[in-house]
Amino acid sequence: MDKKTDTKTSWGKVAGWYNNLLEEGSDTYQEKIILPHLLRLLEAKKGQEILDVACGQGYFSRAVAKQGAKVLGIDLGGELIKLATQQAGSNENYLVLSAEKMTGLLNNRFDAAICVLALQNIKNLQAAISEIARVLKPGGRGLLVLNHPAFRVPTASSWAYDEKAPDPVQYRRIDKYMSEISQQVDMTQGIGDPKKKVFTYSFHHPLQVYFKAFNKAGLAVTRLEEWTSHKVSDAGPRKVAEDLARKEIPLFMCLEVKR
Repeated sequence: MDKKTDTKTSWGKVAGWYNNLLEEGSDTYQEKIILPHLLRLLEAKKGQEILDVACGQGYFSRAVAKQGAKVLGIDLGGELIKLATQQAGSNENYLVLSAEKMTGLLNNRFDAAICVLALQNIKNLQAAISEIARVLKPGGRGLLVLNHPAFRVPTASSWAYDEKAPDPVQYRRIDKYMSEISQQVDMTQGIGDPKKKVFTYSFHHPLQVYFKAFNKAGLAVTRLEEWTSHKVSDAGPRKVAEDLARKEIPLFMCLEVKR
């Protein structure tokens, strides 16, 4: 595997910031939206083995393990895996391992796999999906959570406000969708010193690319859910339009696939 590419897509260099965001932050999308939906769909049971692909510092792994399942979390970022291991409970194990090549993980091992907001940061999408399929048991499930690819396109989507409409409206402007996009992401916004900047990459794919990759890997899509924001605006002239847009335009998509 291309180690240079691995370094560019790893979140290891921002492990501390990411850990603080999830563990000490309040009102995050991970806590309020993604986690409750994920646990509802996963329905993890005692005795099951579940793989957390690109697990970060173990935020979702720990929640799943508390339901009684045995969880293995893998991530490219060694710094993140170190934090995950330090915070682990008795049902968790963690490995520094690429989602694109899960070396050492046996075929047909896991009852389920989760991958939360990570497929969009993996360069070789097909390799990652094929590896997930390989390590799932026949009949095993994967739950894959994405920034909604139809509405959140790096550098090619944005919020806009039309105050001239009969009823002023906040809407989502989409400049590109069908094109696959690789976009450098600044993980240290607010830091002016270029020597201290940390970047990663995000990869946009239209839905048909995901579905073709699933088909090639022998996975069937069995569920699709779209999740909206829980947040509300402060009082002001745009509050009604902003709150309506949040309820009508989803931030996240969850795909359930089965082997």
